[in-house]
Amino acid sequence: MDGGCTSVNGVSEKGINLQILLHLRAMLQMEGYTVVVTRDTDCSIHDEGVEGIANQKSSDMDNRLALFNQYDNAVCLSIHQNQFTDSAYSGAQMFYSNTNRENSVLAQTMQDAFVAQLQPENHREIKQCGKELFLCYFSENPTIMAECGFLSNPEEAALLESEEYQQKVAFTLFDGLNQYLAKKQMKAS
Repeated sequence: MDGGCTSVNGVSEKGINLQILLHLRAMLQMEGYTVVVTRDTDCSIHDEGVEGIANQKSSDMDNRLALFNQYDNAVCLSIHQNQFTDSAYSGAQMFYSNTNRENSVLAQTMQDAFVAQLQPENHREIKQCGKELFLCYFSENPTIMAECGFLSNPEEAALLESEEYQQKVAFTLFDGLNQYLAKKQMKAS
């Protein structure tokens, strides 16, 4: 019901996000991770019987948060694409909340993975968010919102619309997650 932003080529963000997620899930499952996703088709997860778009969006977000908080020791990624009025902006950027001390570590590890694996020219810094990023703010597990690129930038939009680049983004998220979990394990031992 909410397609997110639209690329300069008219492609909806939600489809790009879903394709990246599906590639990432396959990689994580092959590595032996237990993967739970909020959606693997083009659907909302609002409660049945909820009427009105605003109520459905609220129910959808509440159900996503419940899923984020359902599992102990989980790591939560919310995959998105960015958009801005100036088409010159490009590059991935990670958003996190200060409600969990691990969030900034996860965000920086993911940002570093994008620079190392996919976007060496990316000088964006991780950015702290507030309650406006509901899932990041209220998740009890380490959580970030990964803005993987700008759909308002023609070159980056074309890349993000291609399956090959979507797979590269998924691998970058996979690599960043593995690096984060390795750091966490080293701290624990």
